[in-house]
Amino acid sequence: MKFRSSSPVMRTIGVLCLLVLLLVGENACTQDVANGLAIATCLAGLTVTATQPLQFGNVFQGVAKSQGKNDDANSGIFTISGAPSAGISIYLSLPAFLALLPGGADRMIVAFSTTDATVDTTTVTPSTAAAGDGWIDQNPYALPAAVVIGAGGSTCVYLGGRVLPSVNQTAGNYEADIICSVAYTGT
Repeated sequence: MKFRSSSPVMRTIGVLCLLVLLLVGENACTQDVANGLAIATCLAGLTVTATQPLQFGNVFQGVAKSQGKNDDANSGIFTISGAPSAGISIYLSLPAFLALLPGGADRMIVAFSTTDATVDTTTVTPSTAAAGDGWIDQNPYALPAAVVIGAGGSTCVYLGGRVLPSVNQTAGNYEADIICSVAYTGT
């Protein structure tokens, strides 16, 4: 039996096999490309406002006077606004003394204890702030790292302290700056 390679059937089969090999080979060597996306949402900027000064009122020479952090009318209050539930860091720069106005010729010592601050995420008045509202009895020199903006977009810091006038303290009005710095933490 002789095999004929020139038969039309064999040529057709050979051409079909060649086409199949070319098609399969071409598909095995093709390339593909996909495009992905990078997405970010920029949060609202933070604002901090000194809503109310820490007010000691009238003091007597040689008599220390404390002001509580939960006094609605006299506590120092800072209001922080930003993206709801976003993590923030808060730093208070507290003075060591109040200076006599004008010119600061005399100084009155001011002190802050390790429980003179409350951070409240519900922004209610300080006398009604509770542990579930934020952080009660905090050290104003080292506020908690886990502070967040309240769900309503605001958080308040309430501050108390103590002035210690000397026995020969010069009469007059005294003041000092309290600086509240805030920043998003990314949490």
